[in-house]
Amino acid sequence: MNVPQLSARELRKEFAGGRKSAPVVAVDGVTFDVERGGSLAIVGESGSGKTTVVRMIAGLETPTSGELLLDGAPLAQHARGAAARLARARRVQMVFQDPYSSLDPRQTIGDGLTEIIRLHGIADRAEGMDLALSQLQRVGLDQRHLAMRPGSLSGGQRQRVAIARALAVDPEVLILDEAVAALDVSIQAQILNLLTDLRTESDVTYLFVTHDLAVAQQVTDTAIVMHHGCIVEEGATDAVLNDPQADYTRRLLDAVPRRGWKPRRRLVVGA
Repeated sequence: MNVPQLSARELRKEFAGGRKSAPVVAVDGVTFDVERGGSLAIVGESGSGKTTVVRMIAGLETPTSGELLLDGAPLAQHARGAAARLARARRVQMVFQDPYSSLDPRQTIGDGLTEIIRLHGIADRAEGMDLALSQLQRVGLDQRHLAMRPGSLSGGQRQRVAIARALAVDPEVLILDEAVAALDVSIQAQILNLLTDLRTESDVTYLFVTHDLAVAQQVTDTAIVMHHGCIVEEGATDAVLNDPQADYTRRLLDAVPRRGWKPRRRLVVGA
């Protein structure tokens, strides 16, 4: 029996309330599995708890209770020391919605990439620049971008750099938190096609956090729908989005604004 690449078991996250207030439950009883090389959409409105889930997986938040497993082994939630934090980051990487805030505006793209490569002991500075160029080429950029700074790049180019940085350490899991939400539709399509191509080149596992149902259908195999911190529906992405069983999922689909949209019809990417 194959062990899932990533498993969540009864994840719960509480945040402290105000004075004399009960804790706020952001995530409650979330359980799912993702196979190696699979791609899971975590879908929901703002405040549904989807980003809190992936922040726990990335080690940016600590679960109140529950368990996370990577390759069947518990994923340590309290990485102590630089070596332990680096080891965790090597296995799980995250691409955020706003690439500009995650890139150092003072660094050239080449220096930023080689810093990551050297930090993880993948190569020294001389070899690192060659690896940096190869990573940029993987995401559709070229040598001239090595000397540029983030402010000289378009939004789509910055997101390509962010993806290149995340993949440079060869992670097992890549989290994409609303990674195309800030881009216009044509650039979104380019980045989604890029992510699809990159997935065929490796066995990296994707977790794609999104409120955009069309995006979920294009780049993921399975999906969970979250509402008020809980999973209300899960299954194959096509089944969840084209034959939803939960009332909340149906309301999400009915709310999608596009020309000619009819409730619960098949989503058309880019329409």
